Amino acid sequence: MIDQLLRFTPILKQKIWGGKKLNQLLHKDATGDNIGESWEISDVDGDESIISNGSLKGKTLREVLKEYKHNLVGSYVYKTFRDEFPLLIKFIDAKEVLSIQVHPDDDLAEIQDSFGKTEMWYVVQADKDANIIIGFKNDATKQEYLHHLENKTLLDILNVDQVAKGDVYFVPPGRVHAIGAGLLIAEIQQTSDITYRIYDWDRKDIDGNYRELHTEKALKTIDFTAKENYKTSYLKESNTSNKVVSCPYFTTNILPVKGEITVDLSSKDSFVIYMCVEGEVIFNYKNQQEVIKMGETILIPACIDTVTISSKEQSKLLETYIQ
Repeated sequence: MIDQLLRFTPILKQKIWGGKKLNQLLHKDATGDNIGESWEISDVDGDESIISNGSLKGKTLREVLKEYKHNLVGSYVYKTFRDEFPLLIKFIDAKEVLSIQVHPDDDLAEIQDSFGKTEMWYVVQADKDANIIIGFKNDATKQEYLHHLENKTLLDILNVDQVAKGDVYFVPPGRVHAIGAGLLIAEIQQTSDITYRIYDWDRKDIDGNYRELHTEKALKTIDFTAKENYKTSYLKESNTSNKVVSCPYFTTNILPVKGEITVDLSSKDSFVIYMCVEGEVIFNYKNQQEVIKMGETILIPACIDTVTISSKEQSKLLETYIQ
């Protein structure tokens, strides 16, 4: 049995579009002007998270998973994914707009020996007039799309939403998207680092080169149908797990906390991850106490049935597991 709550050392990623909010707002140990991502929990090859607390401190997530198996992730999850942790948990700081891109599903990604990439975003902070590019305004054809891609007028046919703190977007494979400038995002996704870049605003990297585009690969996965509304609505009842997203790859709830609550996890055959997106909360389990501030993340192993969570002021957690 793995008898402790797990914290990890963030893995910081420099990006051409990154900024300083991960340091300034989330107090990450980030130096430099272009830190775009903090990988909170990762099992991506070459970027395995390292435990930062307790008796397992210094071990990687992969090592602990191989040792504790279903006790860490749950019987169903271990049977399905074996020694691969199925989720990648991030905070993203977009000082500039990201490339317009799309992700493949499991079948297409398997060609590249990877999982597909289904993801969701929670807006932690948004500058004035910040927006997200998500999906098409109206149903489009491949020919129409290629015409606008060639003429650099994709925004004429893509949907753009102005966004605010607390907004949620679900991004399945095939949905064209781009996180806009001025957004600080919590992202939950399948363990995959595959992105098909469609258009990158003609910008160059620090060496003066254009980044690679993946026009043909993107064409194989794009869903050209439009949706009435791309934003996800959800309830915000205090001290209750309010369901936000539920898909085969993960379930995410929003848990506003004020005062003290005891959370019964015994019915979940899964690990549970909590990301603090507002305020500060205290997790208590047996003799262990962990203070989790905005921008920090904790993993509850599947074999732990109950934790106590408390907060003096109104705080918010994203609660994620696999059903």
